[in-house]
Amino acid sequence: MPTHTRIRMFNTKETYPNQSLDNDLCQAVRAGNTVYVRGQIGTDFAGNLVGLGNPQAQAEQAMKNVKQLLEEAGSDLSHIVKTTTYIIDPRYREPVYKEVGKWLKGVFPISTGLVISGLGQPEWLMEIDVIAVIPDDWTAA
Repeated sequence: MPTHTRIRMFNTKETYPNQSLDNDLCQAVRAGNTVYVRGQIGTDFAGNLVGLGNPQAQAEQAMKNVKQLLEEAGSDLSHIVKTTTYIIDPRYREPVYKEVGKWLKGVFPISTGLVISGLGQPEWLMEIDVIAVIPDDWTAA
């Protein structure tokens, strides 16, 4: 029996046709009672960018993705234990963190924030990845 479940598997060849990549990845992995969510950006699962030039709108879409992936893995936002947020401009910190904060009110995860020189595509302004748990007594609705 596998010790982990891969959620929303994909190949970068289809996902990023503008790049010559051919990597097999997935959006999240559930390993035991831990869920690891791949970095989420302002793109929905159909590949549509939301919020071109708007870091807050991209953060909102990224958090919608995180919520959906956690639910598919059998967890939810309240069980996030760690976030890592990447922004490409320090001026984006306030709009991005305010948006993420709305989604994580009362959760109190540990958090790392980084300002980096760029992300995988030039239109991406922010990215967030999370680690969450599934408590032993948790049953998703």
